[in-house]
Amino acid sequence: MGNNRTYNIPFVGLKQGVHLFEYHIEDSFFTEYGDQDFTNCKANVKLNLEKNVGFLQLKFDVGGTVDVGCDRCGNPLNKVLWDEFSIIVKLVDNPEEMNLQEEDPDIFYLGRTESHLQIESWLYEFVTLSIPNQRKCNEEEFKG
Repeated sequence: MGNNRTYNIPFVGLKQGVHLFEYHIEDSFFTEYGDQDFTNCKANVKLNLEKNVGFLQLKFDVGGTVDVGCDRCGNPLNKVLWDEFSIIVKLVDNPEEMNLQEEDPDIFYLGRTESHLQIESWLYEFVTLSIPNQRKCNEEEFKG
């Protein structure tokens, strides 16, 4: 996973400051990740990438909708996606070692010689984490 150029940001060519990227994620995005417990995904992800000397600050804003099944009766439900996630990407000489040692999931290390940032796995993670855990019909919709 992670070889799609659509989700590959060439950050070296960017000037310092804030840059906006937008991604529209639909069901086809999840194909290589296997079966999902949702359908009809219409996620919109806005990524604010702030380039600084030695690090990148990423803020992902996830919105949109997805269809899931009710946990009680199985009826189809359309749920709203909404969440925010932040990651700091630090540019270092030994990224593999640093990533193994890092305990904070919001910090990621990338080699100083790298020129592109692959964000596909983060998009997958953040969209799926944005799906509400409570998947229940309203009482008036419940037909169990």
